[in-house]
Amino acid sequence: MIVLKFGGTSVANAQNIQKVIQIVNQKAKENQLAVVVSALSGVTDMLLNGSKKAASKDETYKVTLEEIKQKHFAAITDLVETAHQNALLIKINSQINQLQTLLDGCFLLGELSPRTADAIAGFGELLSSQIFATALQQSLPNSTFKDSRELIKTNSNFGKAVVDFAVSNTLIADYFRSNTSQVVVLPGFIASSEDGNTTTLGRGGSDYSAAIIANGVKAASLEIWTDVNGMFTANPKIVKQAQPIESISYQEAMELSHFGAKVLYPPTIQPVLNAAIPIWIKNTFEPEAYGTLISNSPDANANPIKGISHIDNIALLTLEGSGMIGVAGSSKRLFEVLSRENINVIFITQASSEHSICIGIQNQEAQKAKTAIDTTFELEIAQNKIDPCIVEKDLCIVALVGESMKNHQGLSGKMFSTLGKNNVNIRAIAQGASERNISVVINENDVKKALNTLHERFFEDNTKQLNLFVMGVGNVGEKFIDQIHQQKKFLKENLKINLRVVAISNSRKMFFDEEGMQLKDWKSLLENGEIANVNAFISKAKELNLRNSIFVDITANGDIASIYDQFLKQNIAVVTCNKIACSSQYDNYKYLKSLSRKYNAPFLFETNVGAGLPIIDTLKHLIASGDKVNRINAVLSGSLNFIFNNFSETYNFHDVVKEAGVQGFTEPDPKIDLSGVDVARKILILIRESGYPMEMEDITNNSFLPIECMETTTNEDFFNSLTQHSKHFENLLAEAKSKDSRLKFVASFENGKASVGLQFIPSDSPFYNLEGKDNIVQFYTDRYVDQPLLIKGAGAGAAVTASGIFADVIRIGNV
Repeated sequence: MIVLKFGGTSVANAQNIQKVIQIVNQKAKENQLAVVVSALSGVTDMLLNGSKKAASKDETYKVTLEEIKQKHFAAITDLVETAHQNALLIKINSQINQLQTLLDGCFLLGELSPRTADAIAGFGELLSSQIFATALQQSLPNSTFKDSRELIKTNSNFGKAVVDFAVSNTLIADYFRSNTSQVVVLPGFIASSEDGNTTTLGRGGSDYSAAIIANGVKAASLEIWTDVNGMFTANPKIVKQAQPIESISYQEAMELSHFGAKVLYPPTIQPVLNAAIPIWIKNTFEPEAYGTLISNSPDANANPIKGISHIDNIALLTLEGSGMIGVAGSSKRLFEVLSRENINVIFITQASSEHSICIGIQNQEAQKAKTAIDTTFELEIAQNKIDPCIVEKDLCIVALVGESMKNHQGLSGKMFSTLGKNNVNIRAIAQGASERNISVVINENDVKKALNTLHERFFEDNTKQLNLFVMGVGNVGEKFIDQIHQQKKFLKENLKINLRVVAISNSRKMFFDEEGMQLKDWKSLLENGEIANVNAFISKAKELNLRNSIFVDITANGDIASIYDQFLKQNIAVVTCNKIACSSQYDNYKYLKSLSRKYNAPFLFETNVGAGLPIIDTLKHLIASGDKVNRINAVLSGSLNFIFNNFSETYNFHDVVKEAGVQGFTEPDPKIDLSGVDVARKILILIRESGYPMEMEDITNNSFLPIECMETTTNEDFFNSLTQHSKHFENLLAEAKSKDSRLKFVASFENGKASVGLQFIPSDSPFYNLEGKDNIVQFYTDRYVDQPLLIKGAGAGAAVTASGIFADVIRIGNV
């Protein structure tokens, strides 16, 4: 015999029930079946809500009752042939009248006893199973209905009764031994006490009912039919990449179901475990899918981690104090009081010093537990030997589960480091001696990030998902997004990096897509997005709380540079080509660097100097390896180099500057480049990265611009001023030619002093032949004394800068 159980979604409506009937008919061709049926989807909640309304004198319970009645009558009309409808309608209506009597009694008395609550809650399965049995008989006449209350006997612990297996197994075996029906349909969830009162087996108890029947008949297998393709490596509603588990042990399944895998009610496994009856988890809506096999012989060569599960709404209670050290019986008293209050302990951990004990319970029981514990330890608290019970609420337990974990070293370390890198704070840890489960308590608002991060680490071939929040989509920003779109597939296949843009903003609009936007449509998505608001952008990024989040600043905006700390404090990395933050006050620069270290959030700004050139990265390696920078000479402005390389007798200064702007080599305000401010910022950043504290005002700026040009307030006035002072620039060019030199804007640092300014570079200098928009940097260090370390290449342009930003993002992905 095979036992099949169909859950509430499988029998949610007539259409779904027809699918179930097809499955049963197919299975019945080769096997005798016992089919356990849940209540129609949502009915148990309606029954419980209706009973609470009645007990609180809310007459709308009658509306709920009518909804229940109509839901079942509609199912009968859709499923049962007209000739057989009348008899079934009379039977169902009679039972609904019994239900009404119970609800009316609750209303009159103004109370709902546990016994009455069980009687009311059990109607869902009783009604659905009778409707299903009648519908099944139309295609399978050799099928019958049997009330589970006649077979499963329990104590009188209403709400979650304890099964008397000795009595129940005998009743089940005797009934099925004498029954000749091909299929027996039974209601799940309900049983009866010794004195005949209806009891229930706990929410999800239909699974348990099926397991009890399977054990009683020594079934060949137990099949739990639901709306998913088996047990998953994580909750697929939270972790989109979760995968069905093909094979799992009883113990692993029990651990996963205990820690929130709702596809299986935790007590289900125990009745079939000793009899070694395999359990299949199958999908009613995809019956051909393999599902999950739960048995004594799981795949030993599979991933040692079988799944990641979690329990929400947890409160952590801590009892601590010196009065517990070496005092026998403290733990006993603690757990005894919780037992008396009927409070279920989900999680336990104790310090080896015996100074404290932490327990995890449901949020709603926290206050009751605290009151009871403080009362029990009242004397010790009064004597200051033990502190009053500490309660932390709104927590969550996350558990790694796997039978083979004990044979693999370092899994705990991987778990903790993975969570730590994403700033998920662990409040408590528990690991049993069997090493089948590693559990941690974390903040509830971190659960999505934690589950996805752990799943990525243990199940996704080390593929790392990076979630980008991009601010600024001008020339550089557009190139950056185009590069991501072009390289996305390559990165995933070759570097195991799944790059997603989840937010994008310019000065007018912003758009968010938690699942990652379609980059081919980013312009239209942004155009139809919401009004841009920096504070709202920050709030949304915090609210999403995605793993491996990166804020990418592709602006030259000081206001944007001032918000980096808000991202870093949320463990959101910052990648920026905006030089303002790193060239701001030294204390702010150090503050951002310290936040990066404290919150394990990378702060990368390679494109601040040299666009896509690896100048800062090379410098960091020098310093990290113990070298010391003593002197820096550099041409750091690709725009100025482009301008002076193209400035000639036939191509005037004004036109060259205009062309540099058109090609995206200058800042939006070209005066920033030509004034030397941009170069000063760059050399300042290199000086600071070399380990020297310096402020912007400490750098001597030998500007070549006339004072009138510097005092302009608009770009139009600035360009007009360049025309007016064209003779000044022509004289500079003539002087350079007379000295057989070329004009270069050079930044220098030596002996604690720094300067930037236009210089006449002789032909024997390595700076002389610097063409186009190239940059060059010379580092003189303790190791590079006579011949400097030299870095040279394109130092401006939208595509080059975008590639530098892209490289920083990839660096984070490779961490």
